[in-house]
Parts: sequence; C-alpha cells; structure tokens
Amino acid sequence: MLPWSAELAGRFDQTIFDSAFLRGNPLGDPHERPVLVYLPPGYDESDQRYPSIYVAMGYTGHLGMWFNRTPFRQPYPELLDALFAKGDVPPAIVVFVDAWTKLGGSQYLDSPGTGQYHSYLCDEIVPWVDERYRTIADRDHRAITGKSSGGYAAMVTPLLRPDVFGALATHAGDAAFEVCYQPEFPLAARLLRDRYDGSYPKFFADFESRAGRTTGQDLEFLEMYGYAAAYSAEPDGTVLLPYDELGRTIPEVWERWLSRDPVHMVATETRYAEALGSMRAVWIDAGKQDEYYLDFGATAFHRAALQAGVPEERLYFELFEGKHGGIEYRYPLAVEWLCRQLTA
Repeated sequence: MLPWSAELAGRFDQTIFDSAFLRGNPLGDPHERPVLVYLPPGYDESDQRYPSIYVAMGYTGHLGMWFNRTPFRQPYPELLDALFAKGDVPPAIVVFVDAWTKLGGSQYLDSPGTGQYHSYLCDEIVPWVDERYRTIADRDHRAITGKSSGGYAAMVTPLLRPDVFGALATHAGDAAFEVCYQPEFPLAARLLRDRYDGSYPKFFADFESRAGRTTGQDLEFLEMYGYAAAYSAEPDGTVLLPYDELGRTIPEVWERWLSRDPVHMVATETRYAEALGSMRAVWIDAGKQDEYYLDFGATAFHRAALQAGVPEERLYFELFEGKHGGIEYRYPLAVEWLCRQLTA
C-alpha cells in the first residue's frame, strides 16, 4: 500500500459554496464552505443518473481532513473510489459536506447558538447538488451517512426532513443521551471548577491564548459546550449547560437535549416514528467497546427502527469488535449496502 495518493477510477470536484443560511452566524464562522463531490467511474462518459449519498463528519472534523493519510491505511475517499472501481457495486454520487464551527461542530442542527447548519444541508446543498450533477433527485434515492456526530446527523436529519433523505447509515452515532452524555456531567463540572473556577469564559480566554497548543482536555470542554450550543441555546444565542456547578442535571435544559436525541424523538413523537418507518434503508453499527457507550445508543436506535416498522430487509444492525476510533473500514461497507438498497 503506497503512503501517497492513489490513482482514482472516479474523480472528485471540490467547490466553495456561498451559503445564505450561514451568513451572519452567531459564531462568526465562514459562510463560504467547501463541498467535495465524488463522481463514480463512467460518470463523464454517459448520461446516466445516480443515487446520492451525503457524508457527515464527526465532531472536530472538517472537510480537509478526509484526505489525511496514516500508515498502512487509505483515507476514506480512496476506499470509496476503490469500492466503485470494482464494477460490481451500483454507482452513486457521494457528497462530503462541511459543518465545522469554532466550537468544533454544529451537530448539523439549526441553533441560535451555532447557526443554521441543518437548513444549509437540506435546503441549500442538496438542491445545489441535484441541479449541478446527474442525481436521481428524490428522497428514495438519497441517503446520509456518518460516524459519531456525523452518525448523529445521519439519524436526526432524516427524522426532521424525511422529504429530503430516505435512507441512512450511522456508525456509532450519538444516541440514548442518558447513556452517552449524562454520566459525564459531574466530571465536566468538576474539571471546569478545578481548572477555570467553573467559568467557560475563563476557559475560552485560556484556550484562545494557546493557539496551536490544544490538549485533549480542551477538546472535551469544547465538545460539551458545543453540544449545549446545538441543543440548548436561547433565542439570543446564550448557551445553557444541562448541569449546574455541582454536576446535577438541570431538568428543563436536559429536556431540550432529549428533544434532539434520535431515540427519544422516535419514542415520543409520532411524526418522527413515521419518518423512521418510511426509510428505504437503515444501517446501524457500533463497536462493542465504544468508549462513549454508543453501542447502547445503536442498540436503542435499532429497537426504535423495528418498533417504527422498518422491515428487516431494509434494516442492517451490527455490533462489532472495536472501539470508537479506527472503524473507517466500516464506511465503504455501509455505502455498498446503501447503494444496493437505493437501486433495488
């Protein structure tokens, strides 16, 4: 395996998209965003139309990271190209979207704390791709996939907009918030108290003074605040944490978080259960040793899909040996399955 770039059978188009929805976002993040579109082998030699699959990145991820190379592993775009180069997988157009913020991510939601990233994806990027490329422009031929926060986007986006996405694949996506988030609240409160007197403004002042010298603890602080900015920001942009200075859950704020938990959404609102039940294909997986217990979230979402009426032939579920990281090899497996489902 070469440590440099591989020769591709298909090709990538990268464009800068000027988003009206992201203009003036509360964090001052760029409204011009890169969009990376993969066109499968044969695209330029035919007039064929293709299903489309959208790829959402995890927390702290941005578009430029997809081509990062590590020893003895190919980056996902090359794995994707190799999948279609075989010639036995129904081809698709694959769209890599960017929803990064200065907090590390947006959870692909509309929020007064971060910006309108959900609308940016559904109401700007999807129509733009359908107009620019030869897609089959309907929800039954359009899927979304991702891992971690990207896996969360793959679950929550079709629940909110089943008119746009009719299939999904989630790898260790954030779900069952009582298991993956809530147990961290006391530890987060303690660390914030001990290092920054319980003050996020003090953390941000220190963080910004150390540009280029971030730590793993910085990323944990950012992630918790980023989730709150996505799930529980006030209309004026004020971010409400879901716990107090003693690490105790604040019920009224926590309810706002739960209202965006894919498992809770399907269990409590008929429209979300109906949206999930309408999916043409649902892939769910996670590592059995996931450090954030997202294997339990995957199991809960699988049960929710069954209860919502997703037929077994349109539903794939697996808990595999593995942790949260190092599961990139799963991505092409899900894409291949989605392609076969979308063209069946």
